[in-house]
Amino acid sequence: MKFGVIVFPGSNCDRDLATVTQGLLDVDTRMIWHQETDISDIDIVVIPGGFSYGDYLRCGAIARFSPVMNSVIDHAQAGKMVLGICNGFQVLTEVGLLPGALIRNRDLHFICDRVPVKVVRNDLQWTANYPKNHIVNFPIAHGEGRYFADENTLKSLEDKGQIIFRYCSATGEVNEVHNPNGSLNNIAGIINEQGNVLGMMPHPERASDPAIGITDGRAMFEGLIA
Repeated sequence: MKFGVIVFPGSNCDRDLATVTQGLLDVDTRMIWHQETDISDIDIVVIPGGFSYGDYLRCGAIARFSPVMNSVIDHAQAGKMVLGICNGFQVLTEVGLLPGALIRNRDLHFICDRVPVKVVRNDLQWTANYPKNHIVNFPIAHGEGRYFADENTLKSLEDKGQIIFRYCSATGEVNEVHNPNGSLNNIAGIINEQGNVLGMMPHPERASDPAIGITDGRAMFEGLIA
């Protein structure tokens, strides 16, 4: 098992991810500069959070043109696993590996908080270490994290079980009151139809180290390497 963490100019969560995969879980991890194209040695590609290219134009809009992204698309189309977190989720929608878009938060300001998130499905490797409908607490930090898609796309996501995480209350209620950014259907994370590409706005890598007092995200990474 080998993780590859894509590094764009402006990425700022790449080292957080490597600290979890390599530092805490002792799994081989390679930092992949955005101009590289050979990622054939990688099992799980991770596109981290941050501000790729300063988030100029639109979040992820420039990163989509980096040379490495053609290789990431090929990696995904071959059925291999790709994880996009926060800005990584935005990049995945920009390149078309996931449907929909991430737009400005409902209240038009940056949110930095720790929020409850419901694990909607646990029959996939991404979430196999969590009970179904389990409530985790993950940090969020974004200004454009509001998931948006047209009505047909939303219906398809619901019907095909592609929604993996939803924002909720501490006791699991899913409603607008407990929706931090206005995401449609309280969506916090989705997969593609094949299930090998996951995009999520919350940061499990920032909730994986006992030293910081929150470890709800660690089970996700442990499930990937099990």
